[in-house]
Amino acid sequence: MGAGFRKPSKGFLNTRNNGSFLLDQYSDLPALLKNMTHFGKYDLLTILGPTASGKTRVATHLALHYNAEIISGDSRQVYRGMNLGTGKDLSEYDIDGHHVPYHLIDIANPGEKYNIYRFQQDFVEALHTIRQHDRQTILCGGSGLYLESVLRNYELSSVPPNQDLRNRLKDKSLAELTEMLQQYKDLHNTTDVDTVNRAIRAIEIEEFKRLYPENGNPALRGLRSLNIGIDIDRETRRKRISNRLSERLENGMIDEIRSLLDSGVSPEDLIYYGLEYKFVTLHVIGQLSYDEMFRQLEIAIHQFAKRQMTWFRGMEKRGIEIHWLRYDMPLPEMIAEIERLMQ
Repeated sequence: MGAGFRKPSKGFLNTRNNGSFLLDQYSDLPALLKNMTHFGKYDLLTILGPTASGKTRVATHLALHYNAEIISGDSRQVYRGMNLGTGKDLSEYDIDGHHVPYHLIDIANPGEKYNIYRFQQDFVEALHTIRQHDRQTILCGGSGLYLESVLRNYELSSVPPNQDLRNRLKDKSLAELTEMLQQYKDLHNTTDVDTVNRAIRAIEIEEFKRLYPENGNPALRGLRSLNIGIDIDRETRRKRISNRLSERLENGMIDEIRSLLDSGVSPEDLIYYGLEYKFVTLHVIGQLSYDEMFRQLEIAIHQFAKRQMTWFRGMEKRGIEIHWLRYDMPLPEMIAEIERLMQ
């Protein structure tokens, strides 16, 4: 292990109480980890899973013990000040007195339209920085579009606005726009497209790529990733989503969104980001009652998690191998299995 490794005090990652992570003692852990300072034949370890699966906590503990840094693969955690609604859980990057470095979190201002092209470029820059630190890289996230843009080296370009196209699409419904998206042969993802504006932007990108194909990012060619999926059953996932939503609302998510609005971010910009920012903003500006907001948002997050899993299964069909490990597997067992897969 790296020089900063020390035998975990009480304690380390274990799972009880419906799969929540607790601290416990594993006297044999240093022996288990002593040869795990590299990823074998792989350049990258990718931890993916649906929302509320616990992937961030798994990734941070693995990063600590592999002497790695984490690159976030989440389409909304890039935004500063959008913490509770995006589930950054930054406290999970501090473990037993050690800080796990992370990248691509808090790098854009609220109201910006961060996109997949910028993510791919920023990922390459972060990967280069981590290699300069002589450390390993873990990619962690649930945004299928962002993950696959790296794992399959999507052919992307900086896509300029197409005002004529936007004018033609502005009066169409989300259902109509989604149907249009599905007509593109090279469609990458509709997982994160849950508002009209985001759907129009997705069509704009697909149309640009159809007219101006490229050959992918040279820095990503040949990148070998071991992909670990956090497998959580549907009923447990639903309970965790509902519990987490209640906790975030109690911890100030409405105040967070009020603060963003007070800072000058428009309601339209926040609604563009979807999910928590869409429904809580509608509540704050008086279009939804609290109960309506909670009910509609809860349903939307459940649907989102289902789309995430559908997308991950699609990744497998498109040739990306994902090794699924149970969300409640004790970490020493998970590390031993990952070490076996690295061989």
